Amino acid sequence: MSDAQDAPEAVDRVADAPPGNWVDLYAPAAARPFLRLSRADRPIGTWLLLLPCWWGLALASLSTGRFGLYDAWIALGCALGAFLMRGAGCTWNDITDRRIDAQVARTRSRPLPSGQVTVRGAVLWMGAQALLALGILLTFNTAAVALGVLALLPVAVYPFAKRFTWWPQAFLGIAFNWGALLAWTAHTGTLGVPALFLYAAGIAWTLFYDTIYAHQDSEDDALIGVKSTARLFGQDSPRWLRRFLLTTVGLMGMAVITAGLGASVLAMAIALGGPWAMGWHLAWQLRRFDPDDGAGLLRLFRSNRDAGLLAALFFATALLV
Repeated sequence: MSDAQDAPEAVDRVADAPPGNWVDLYAPAAARPFLRLSRADRPIGTWLLLLPCWWGLALASLSTGRFGLYDAWIALGCALGAFLMRGAGCTWNDITDRRIDAQVARTRSRPLPSGQVTVRGAVLWMGAQALLALGILLTFNTAAVALGVLALLPVAVYPFAKRFTWWPQAFLGIAFNWGALLAWTAHTGTLGVPALFLYAAGIAWTLFYDTIYAHQDSEDDALIGVKSTARLFGQDSPRWLRRFLLTTVGLMGMAVITAGLGASVLAMAIALGGPWAMGWHLAWQLRRFDPDDGAGLLRLFRSNRDAGLLAALFFATALLV
């Protein structure tokens, strides 16, 4: 019997999508499989792609002492671009992983392995999303456009990383935090040291949250030979998560300090509250980490939206003083 026949519930919803999401409730039936390919039924990925953009823009504005109408467009453009590129990236990921997804309980109900969308249809959908995102990117300065185009390389490589390295989460971090570099450059016109610190902090953060996420699939991944940091660390995961937490906070703190050298003492102090607050949130996650609690792991992973928003809130407040 085919995987599509094994998972008839996939017609109504994807197994690991939040219940009662807007796609399942309100989207036209014909559009639902394509929106599910884009993970529009689970917005956490868009947030995790967007937040480094907003961090980069806020710290760039802190470094120059200005935030204007064009910067407001950068913030909005990054939000729209994050939604579109996250959708295109997830579609690409599902195209390359469709046979693997068919063997994993959590993912076999996705549109491609369940037969709701053809590969050709998925490719066309991916291209449409990427073209719309390109239209937004072209409104930024030349250096930012170049960085945006270069970002396609890690996006293209990521789905294959789990086949050749135990560290696919690092490749995800390289791709997902590129916005910190792009938004900084869109504001300043050049790439700066604070953006590099922020980018590295984002990669460490991704290693933290995606290791938690990957523990959901450890057993299935072991059976089919897919690599991940969750499998690599095993019972030693809490110690590694603590390292990623400290690295995230330390590197983000360096980003704030190097970006805010010309800012007031009060603005610097408020901005430094970003990594401090985010660090406490990650510590809260670590205390609740249980590799055998699949539902709990998913809740912790999704809570990283709030962790990243804490940093963004402090950075934005620093711009107001």
